Amino acid sequence: MADQKRTAPPDWALDWDDLRVFLELARAGSLSAAARSLRLSHATVGRRLAALEAALGRTLMERRPDGYVLTGDGEAARALAEAMDEAALAIRRREGQGEGSGGGLSGLVRLTMTQALADRFLIPRLGPLRAAHPGLDLEIITDNRVLSLARREADLAIRLARPQQGELIGRRLATLGYGLYAAPDAPDALIAYDETLADLPEARWLARHGGGRRVALRTNSVQGQLAAAVAGFGMAFLPCLLAEGVAGLERRPLPGPPLTREAWLLVHRDRKDVPRVRAVMEPIVAVFEAERERLEG
Repeated sequence: MADQKRTAPPDWALDWDDLRVFLELARAGSLSAAARSLRLSHATVGRRLAALEAALGRTLMERRPDGYVLTGDGEAARALAEAMDEAALAIRRREGQGEGSGGGLSGLVRLTMTQALADRFLIPRLGPLRAAHPGLDLEIITDNRVLSLARREADLAIRLARPQQGELIGRRLATLGYGLYAAPDAPDALIAYDETLADLPEARWLARHGGGRRVALRTNSVQGQLAAAVAGFGMAFLPCLLAEGVAGLERRPLPGPPLTREAWLLVHRDRKDVPRVRAVMEPIVAVFEAERERLEG
């Protein structure tokens, strides 16, 4: 029998991993950022881009001193890759919607929120959830990244802003009040956020109503501000849920109108009916309702 001649794969036989790497590189704009996000080496990211371009016979990206820029063919490829990525994510988001038909709930639920809200308020009050569903595993993510619910980086988010994305469903949990707190013998100076967080509503409020007072300490952490206030550096403009009742702090009169922010519980519409996700949502809502007066300050 004569050897069969090996033919090249058809044009549509592309490696999805190559497309995924290309898409992340297009989003990130730099090889190093894409490599960090994908947890791959720089060489692997570059190799997969080259493989995709070779398979398509087109140049998709141009390398420039400030990063990678899409060509015209790259823009068209990105639009198609985005659609494929969204379809894959929709399948993942629907995972688990048939669970819970027998036995107890189990599995992982990821929840993202600010560190102060997690450490000082919510986590200590999640005992009833553990007792009701001991098989559930929680991952609470409190870093400064804005995690995507659409991309399943988290199942639930508590954010201090009303949801804007159409695919997210939000429930308002509470109104958070803010107050000016200081140690009794603290000087008439301020404790504030650093410039990286100058756009936060509380940072803008303090800049507007601080009366030109000296800023004795700046930090990018609300917990750091609390610690500085206890240490006597000056006055910190803090959420009441964090500072009220802390030993060594007193509440000072506000030099301007009160500030409030809304806390929202967000879930992607494809995840809202997953039993284990719903089982975590319900006690979170109950905790905020029970502590409404404390949160409002």
